[in-house]
Amino acid sequence: MGTKISHGRREFLVTLSASLTAAGVSTAESYSKRATPNSDSTLLPTITLGNHRVTRLIAGWNPVGGYSYLGPNMDRHMREYFTVERIVEFLNNCRRAGINTHQFDPSEKMVKVLNIIRESKTDMNFICLHSGSSRHGSPEEVVKKTVPIALVHHGGVTDKLFREGKSRLVHDYVKKAHDLGVLAGVSAHNPDNIKRIADEGWENDFFMTCFYYVTRYYDHPEKLPDKKTVGMGFYASDPQTMTRIIRQIEKPCLGYKILAAGRASFKSNGVEEAFAFAFRNIKPIDGVIVGMYPRFRDEISENAQLTRKYASPAELS
Repeated sequence: MGTKISHGRREFLVTLSASLTAAGVSTAESYSKRATPNSDSTLLPTITLGNHRVTRLIAGWNPVGGYSYLGPNMDRHMREYFTVERIVEFLNNCRRAGINTHQFDPSEKMVKVLNIIRESKTDMNFICLHSGSSRHGSPEEVVKKTVPIALVHHGGVTDKLFREGKSRLVHDYVKKAHDLGVLAGVSAHNPDNIKRIADEGWENDFFMTCFYYVTRYYDHPEKLPDKKTVGMGFYASDPQTMTRIIRQIEKPCLGYKILAAGRASFKSNGVEEAFAFAFRNIKPIDGVIVGMYPRFRDEISENAQLTRKYASPAELS
């Protein structure tokens, strides 16, 4: 995603049309014949979550689920591309590139993917983003269906419950995750919520920390500027604010939206700059979650290469 955008609308449409045609030739049979990647791949630098060894680059869910933050047309584009078979291929390619963990949403499509991945004995960890009010079922049902290493309370729901004075429900979710025998995480976009949980000493094992405070308009309507943005606001200073909080917290943090939902690619070298900033400003025990859409370029390999470059022990020393 670091390539400077230089094509006009006509060139883009021609490229897109060709890609859509080529994508149609892939089948479930062709994916099933590929070699199953396992521990023979060289892992990216890792951190520890509980008893699990997790790569510092984790494959994110949003593009897989069709959440582009760029409008409904791109959302549909992603959803149509990521069939069950292509998600399986995506995860296998992640594993080949040295990524051993995927953060997912427990949709029906993803349940099918997980069954296929586990039947093939692919060595992957799965972190489930969920909330107590999820349409996908209770925590008990989700753990039974997906067998994740961790349940993480959804960031948007976390911020909403804190805003409504119902943080106890988030804390109860952490306890429920432990009762179910999995790690417990809490996600939030509001850095104040992350700091409050840490200061209060909750039992969660780790945090998911958004680099951009995209729920600020809901949290602080009294501070709205005269001209409100359309959709989410991505402020350039937000990553500095969140990473400052991350460095104050002893528990592992998984930073997400480090590319500002793809906006880092709007300028040349923007993706590399974002990776460099992230790994230089989080702790050595922390990682990042990055959504990838490898339809037009090999974003998996590109992001893995940047992680090796900026998250290695030599870079950290």
